[in-house]
Amino acid sequence: MTQVDFYVHVDDKVRTAVRLAAKAYQRGRKLTVFCPDAATAERFDRTLWTSPALSFIPHCHAHDAAAPVTPIIIDCTGDGLLNDDILLNLCGERPQHFSRYQRLIEIVASDDEDRRLARDRYKFYRDRGYEIRTHDLAQAGGAH
Repeated sequence: MTQVDFYVHVDDKVRTAVRLAAKAYQRGRKLTVFCPDAATAERFDRTLWTSPALSFIPHCHAHDAAAPVTPIIIDCTGDGLLNDDILLNLCGERPQHFSRYQRLIEIVASDDEDRRLARDRYKFYRDRGYEIRTHDLAQAGGAH
């Protein structure tokens, strides 16, 4: 069953996603980043090119020819189901295909609307018996 992790009280969802993507890559994991739109996907892509400053994290968009062999996939359609390791959700809605992954990461900003949407997703996962862990980045000093 998919392990669900909520990272809450996040100032910048894309920067947090980049930090988590770097961590997954360092651990040899495969990660799909599910973005709500092309603009968010491009921002994630640009940020990944510059962070961390001293290393490169191989990544591409789901439709890229290199996607099947690339550890970090950026997707905003749900069609790029190239691995079943980790799905990082930047969307306000629950990804329809989340249960095929070993782990789902939900990133929740501090604004009221994002928190409301996250509560709905949390209830959905909890009510179906998924194990949920919560990581409060405000208490952790933003690091994780």
